[in-house]
Amino acid sequence: MEEYVRDPCPYRIVDDCGGAFALGTIGGSVFHSIQGFRNAGKGTKLRGALTKVVSNSPRTAGSFSMWGLMFTTADCTFAHIRGKEDPWNSIMSGFTTGFILALPNGYWAATGSGVVGGILLGMIEGISIMMNRMAGEEAYRENDTNRRMFEDPHAEPPPPETPSLGSVFGMFGPQTQTNQ
Repeated sequence: MEEYVRDPCPYRIVDDCGGAFALGTIGGSVFHSIQGFRNAGKGTKLRGALTKVVSNSPRTAGSFSMWGLMFTTADCTFAHIRGKEDPWNSIMSGFTTGFILALPNGYWAATGSGVVGGILLGMIEGISIMMNRMAGEEAYRENDTNRRMFEDPHAEPPPPETPSLGSVFGMFGPQTQTNQ
């Protein structure tokens, strides 16, 4: 799978940690500025927003950075142990990250957070695979049509396919609509 060709692991860890920090900084600033603006008294809205951003955004950025560091470290560890880059590494990394970060709250809370992390990453990876398949099939159809048009410029393009109700997004396997 082409999407799993990435930087080598030591550089990937630093890169993802920095990206998560930037995401936490920007997202935290937006979130905390809105919260500070709404909760400030009349006439101090701008000062309230700025105070909230300055006091809380670094904590949010640090939390995102820690999550990115743990996730990418686990991802690289699983890739090294298993010897391959595939979606299972991300799913197991989601479980491991959720588990380790919730461990101070107790074993059962950590297990629950790990399961939620694994499920979320499983859904993200599943959607990613589905989107890549759909894009790949569409690109194949377009390339095939372009090739036929190039070979015979006077040929008419084929009519567009109408999917049946059961093949919504191709999730239930390839199905063709029969004309009766």
